[in-house]
Amino acid sequence: MTVFTVSPVVLEIPGRPVDLQLKVSAPMEGNELPIILLSHGQGLSNHLSSLNGYAPLANHWAEQGFVVLQPTHLSSRSLNLPADTPGAPMFWQERAEDMSHLIDRLDEIEKAVPQLQNRLDRTKIAVAGHSMGGHTASLLLGMKTEGISLKEPRIKAGVLLGSTGRGEGLTEVVRGSYSFMLTPDFGDMTTPALVVAGDQDGSEHLTVNGPAWHEDPFHLAPGPKDLLVLEGAEHGFGGVSGYDVAETTDESPERVATVQRLTTAYLRSRLFGTADWQEEALVGVGFRVDSRP
Repeated sequence: MTVFTVSPVVLEIPGRPVDLQLKVSAPMEGNELPIILLSHGQGLSNHLSSLNGYAPLANHWAEQGFVVLQPTHLSSRSLNLPADTPGAPMFWQERAEDMSHLIDRLDEIEKAVPQLQNRLDRTKIAVAGHSMGGHTASLLLGMKTEGISLKEPRIKAGVLLGSTGRGEGLTEVVRGSYSFMLTPDFGDMTTPALVVAGDQDGSEHLTVNGPAWHEDPFHLAPGPKDLLVLEGAEHGFGGVSGYDVAETTDESPERVATVQRLTTAYLRSRLFGTADWQEEALVGVGFRVDSRP
């Protein structure tokens, strides 16, 4: 399916230090299109952690009939905001608020992208995030941090890629610099979600709990949850954050294709009530799946 992209679409948000910029990727054809809000991580590159990253996911999902909205969060290296900006350096709360702003401003986004007018299904909205973007997605699905709930009821499903886990077992650097990661509470994260983890994703800069730490949202959150564990995958999942990026230590087009295929099947099953996504998981090797109703 032919897709188009428009970037940047600029939204003025009162009180935000800079305007909210986003990239829109969508199919040229079709109506009643579902929406995926895609939250970037915090990679070493200046622009992957922005609206310019995650092309392997955004392009594929758009080809499969989704409208993908990618904001540049305030934590992006591309913005280089001063260290004393309120919320810096991770802007964990503002990141989640960005996504709610996108839903609030869909009329304005349609006006800026006329090709989308009257083609969105606003009842079918999902969120996906990688790494720190997974933390953002978890908040929108109902996880609390520092006792704060940012759950977004308009979001019906989520995909967490290499997301954050429990507060125990964090490294000293994380404990001292990112206190919000000490207090995740998954007790109200009831929205359906697919948790994607790599069995080689130790994330030693974050935790001493090993790769299983990224599975915590599956084990600790109530409600319908599914788990996809990719064999041999590190934090880049073969290269989901961009084409040929240097920080992808486990480059594998085959692994990226697996993530593309299974996340698409999952989102279709949750948003449209189609066949169980695990039917797709029966085809292929290099991964295992688990589920909980």
